[in-house]
Amino acid sequence: MPTYCLSSRSPAPFPGVPARLSASRLWPRLAALGLVAALAACGQGEGAKNAQGGGARQMPQPEVGVETVQPGEVGLLTELPGRLEASRVAQVRARAAGILQQRLFQEGSEVKAGQVLFRIDPSPYEAALQTAEAQLARAEANLSQARALAGRYQPLVEAQAVSQQDYANAVAAQKQAEADVAAGKAAVRNARINLGYATVTSPIAGRVGRALVTEGALVGQGEATQLAVVQQVDPLYVNFTQSASEALRLRRALEAGQLKTAGKGAAEVRVLLDDGSEHPQAGKLLFTDLTVDSATGQVSLRAELPNPGGRLLPGLYVRVRLEQARASNAITLPQQAVMRSAQGDSVQVVTPEGKIEQRRIQVGGQQGGRWVVLDGLKAGEQVMVDGFQKVQMLPPGTPVKAVPWQAAGKAQPAGAAPAAATPAAAAAASAASR
Repeated sequence: MPTYCLSSRSPAPFPGVPARLSASRLWPRLAALGLVAALAACGQGEGAKNAQGGGARQMPQPEVGVETVQPGEVGLLTELPGRLEASRVAQVRARAAGILQQRLFQEGSEVKAGQVLFRIDPSPYEAALQTAEAQLARAEANLSQARALAGRYQPLVEAQAVSQQDYANAVAAQKQAEADVAAGKAAVRNARINLGYATVTSPIAGRVGRALVTEGALVGQGEATQLAVVQQVDPLYVNFTQSASEALRLRRALEAGQLKTAGKGAAEVRVLLDDGSEHPQAGKLLFTDLTVDSATGQVSLRAELPNPGGRLLPGLYVRVRLEQARASNAITLPQQAVMRSAQGDSVQVVTPEGKIEQRRIQVGGQQGGRWVVLDGLKAGEQVMVDGFQKVQMLPPGTPVKAVPWQAAGKAQPAGAAPAAATPAAAAAASAASR
């Protein structure tokens, strides 16, 4: 480095620096410029080192939620569409012709068997009953006279005081009078029955609907006019259908020993309403039809469902959940873990090395919102439940990190460690504490 002598007589050693500038004022400025240059060189060295370190650092493995396979005995629940039907339905009809005079019930109320619902004008039937009773009285009088005459002729014919012909005529008259009395009694009974038809009663106990006719209407003239409908809604019938092929496949599995029956008694039936709620009372399966509907290929089934208070109404569409069999060593998985397609059902299994494998499975039904898997998985395997979008964005064969999956809405288990803070969050917290 050349040496410069600074004096007032020599020229300026640095361009742009006045010659008159003293050495005492120039040296501090030169020292400051050297320090700035040294700091800049250190910063470039650190930046290069950081760049080299960043290139060597590996990206973290993406996390996916998995559920560990745990086989056990699982009931195979079948959910089928069905419709409610009243267990007993009675059409209340007018069996006597006349003018409807009274309606004696409140529409939509509960009625008992034999309760009076309507009254029809009874005047014609009362008159017919009186006529029949009068004819019966006449027949009884004739019978009394004929019986007395035959009784008097009996000893006389033995004494040959009267002819055999006269006695035979007397006996025949007595029998004819007895027949007239019997016919008169039948006529009286028929008249009383017709008079009873003028008072219309409920044939069964249940809930009566609206009145189909009003007071003053002429009913029963030429036909039995329908007046109202009474339905028994406790219990209710649930009519539903099942595919004949599915029922046959289930029967074959039972015969082969792959499945076992749900129980010796009647199968239990649960009913789901439109809002997703479940009817609190369980029903029982009554019968399965012996024939298959040729038009739909379905088999009809019927169950009986308790309905206290009449909460459910006939005609309502419901979902019927029926446990028809139980599977041993079966597995249940969340529905989102199973991919269903025309080629079959499959899941994604995470291996111990973090690789993802596609696995074909056999689904046998559902239980509690989870698919029941009968074949294709082994105990201890980890099935992917969450993180499918992450996997789709990665190159094939990229390893992943399996973490236990937890359904949404469940609380974090006690003692679970909180998530680790990110470097940015740690730096912000450190800066805030300063």
